Amino acid sequence: MDPLSQVLSLLNTEHSFFAGVKAAGSWAVRFPPPEGFKFHAVLQGACWLAVDGVPGWREVRAGDCYLITRRSGYTLASHPDVTPLDGPGVFAGATNNVLELGAGDEFFLIGGRFDFRDDLSLLLGSLPPLALLPGSTPQAEVLQWSLQRLGEEMSQPSPGTALVVQNLAHLMLVQFLRLYLTAEPMGPGWLRVLGDDTLRPAVQAIHTNPERRWTVETLARLAAVSRSTFAQRFKQAMGMGPLEYVLRWRMLLAARELRQADCSVSSVAERLGYDSDSAFSKAFKRVMACSPSRYRQQQAMAS
Repeated sequence: MDPLSQVLSLLNTEHSFFAGVKAAGSWAVRFPPPEGFKFHAVLQGACWLAVDGVPGWREVRAGDCYLITRRSGYTLASHPDVTPLDGPGVFAGATNNVLELGAGDEFFLIGGRFDFRDDLSLLLGSLPPLALLPGSTPQAEVLQWSLQRLGEEMSQPSPGTALVVQNLAHLMLVQFLRLYLTAEPMGPGWLRVLGDDTLRPAVQAIHTNPERRWTVETLARLAAVSRSTFAQRFKQAMGMGPLEYVLRWRMLLAARELRQADCSVSSVAERLGYDSDSAFSKAFKRVMACSPSRYRQQQAMAS
């Protein structure tokens, strides 16, 4: 499995939520900060978008897709001057998770919230607070078929619609991130490394064999550059050194395994290349801020 697929396999699709907004005339809705990532796609018409922490208003039109990647409140409006309604309040009366504002269908937006298990900001933090992929770009054209299918499913629900919408939206998030890699310059972080042809083989190797005793020298050979060049380039692109990245990826994998009741701490430690439970526990606590046993208890109580 490639690195992007591995990371996105940690998406908690079971607790994702998908909805739509149809509107006409003068309208505005204010939404509180979401959990996880908020993905929106405009299928018809246009509206204005304001995200807390992002200066100004952005006009988004049919074909545009965007991610809100922080826990930031946001407002959708026909015009910035319109006083917004409370989103959760008006959505309480929505039919089939589609909110209708005004008489008509001048505007149609679909959206999904993707919750993450653990702290995937360790890997996806390079995304800006608002990641926008305009429909006018060649990359966005690839999404149009999926957008139309999502719109049809939400407008005319039938048996199985919830599952179809969930899977289509998940596929669109993957495709969005793939396209965003080629369309926009990235700040330091995992996605920037993935877009670097020199560094990508090293990341691929780490993901394929996380238990291996990796060294900077070994990874540099995979990148076909010197040790010093590799270390400097990796840190500039990722925002952390290569061995720190190895540690963080291992701990995300460990967290996934610890959520399984039939998996012991010792077996997780062994699979990830640790010689002892104490060495593994020390590494886990450094990244996840609690011991493996405590983490398992917290996850059991939350489920």
